[in-house]
Amino acid sequence: MTITLTRPRARRTKRRFGALLAIGLAASLAIAGCTSSEGGASSDAERTYVKWVTNGDPMGIGLNAQFASGNAATAFSAQILEPLIFASGVGELTPGLATDWELSDDALTLTLNLREGVTWHDGEPFTAEDVKFNFEEIVPLAIMGAEITKRLTTVEIIDDHTVAMKLSDPLGPILEVISEQYMLPKHLYEGTDFVTNEANYAGIIGTGPMKFGEYNPGVEIVLVKNPDYWDGESQVDRAYFVQMADENTRQEALFAGELDETLVAASALERIRDSEQTDFRRTGYFPGIMPVFFNTRSEYLSDPAVRRAIFASFDRDAMVDKAMYGIGGQTATGFMPDAWDWAASEEVDFAEDFPRDLDAINAALDEAGFPVGADGKRFTLRIRYIQSVDDLAATVDIMQSQLAEVGIGVELLGTTSQVYLEGVYDTFDYDIGVTTQRLGPEPSVGMMRWFTCNPDDRTNANSTGVCDSEIDEAAALALSTTDRDERAEHYKRLQERAAELMYYAPLFWNLNADPSINTTNWTDAEPKEFRERLSWTTMQPVD
Repeated sequence: MTITLTRPRARRTKRRFGALLAIGLAASLAIAGCTSSEGGASSDAERTYVKWVTNGDPMGIGLNAQFASGNAATAFSAQILEPLIFASGVGELTPGLATDWELSDDALTLTLNLREGVTWHDGEPFTAEDVKFNFEEIVPLAIMGAEITKRLTTVEIIDDHTVAMKLSDPLGPILEVISEQYMLPKHLYEGTDFVTNEANYAGIIGTGPMKFGEYNPGVEIVLVKNPDYWDGESQVDRAYFVQMADENTRQEALFAGELDETLVAASALERIRDSEQTDFRRTGYFPGIMPVFFNTRSEYLSDPAVRRAIFASFDRDAMVDKAMYGIGGQTATGFMPDAWDWAASEEVDFAEDFPRDLDAINAALDEAGFPVGADGKRFTLRIRYIQSVDDLAATVDIMQSQLAEVGIGVELLGTTSQVYLEGVYDTFDYDIGVTTQRLGPEPSVGMMRWFTCNPDDRTNANSTGVCDSEIDEAAALALSTTDRDERAEHYKRLQERAAELMYYAPLFWNLNADPSINTTNWTDAEPKEFRERLSWTTMQPVD
């Protein structure tokens, strides 16, 4: 079969794809006869944007982040779907599909005024009926919908563009929780199996500035601009979200200007920093984190004193310098990122509380009943991680050598993401886990689930086996008050207790979770009011 590339870009068509062919990478981006969503041939004046989104095929789990977890689903949903309230990468809230809102004095009624004149991508109007359907039917099944579902008694329709949500108990960060709920069209979901509905896949319909265009299995998903978007027309005609498994391929495509943005391994960060054609995009995304967590079911890790000693043995500065090349990470000094400094406890300072004093660490492990044996080891721990994530692999290699300095052996369990999840949540076949995560707009929305009790062993939550009444009470109290200062006090108490127990903590803030970009094609594309959504309506091509 002859593979051809026919993705024109205004004033850049020949340069854009010639380089990939020259270095033998055509198969990674190839499509046969790319056409518009209406079936016509693409125009030479068409403006395109190319983004790497995943190694595998995102259709495997779907494009709808209400039901599918992971970076790929979020990347698509943020362009196609919309919540009632937008949250920026630092948690600032602005109107989305709701123009304004009012919370009653008792925090039990939230009235939202909906944006008028909004249509779904298939032309049907967006109304209060959609909102009522979503919060009563969809949100209970959604990944981030549990807390509002527990409290929601009814959604009252005042008129076509006004709803009142009635709660049984206050939900402190209710606006932040709502910002995590993408609205789905009632007319496509009602009476169907919500999770398997084709509208989660190639039939996805939203109200956003980009809409689904076409799907080329194993190659890409194409989005096209929504000419009827309520906030103005996209400057980009077609956006190619490509699959490209090879790390070197992605890097070279980025430097050649054939990719506009991608994630890269930390080993490429110095080159990106030093090139005049590339840069880091450090705004528009929730904080990235590389945490460590301890399986307290392990015979070696049931004692908090042992876990604290092990955490102290990690030279986190060295991890940032070596694994992240001093560029892709920021050493964590506590449990909260800079964006949540209002919630950070001044009583918790990792540098002071967990100094890397090898004599003291060895003494603590001896006292805990784990002396160094004849083989030079106290015991051996299994560290589980996802092998394909280069930054994780580099980090656990460093952890292995650092643990050896205090007489702890390590067995590295690098696997696929599926095997990782099974080992962490199904069989608990690990002692230490290391992963990468995104947080959220507020500590209760994105972080607290890693600390609170998880008796049902649900995924994407605390798998350590710790159920602590003081932790759970502080988290529950934070959820119960709309006063942010009061929430902060509860979060601070939780952090102080978490430092005592030490079962989940950030090693460093993962700046490399944010994409690297080529700056020669587009400017001002970074997400602003709505995290992870590119500024489609205001970004401009570089002359």
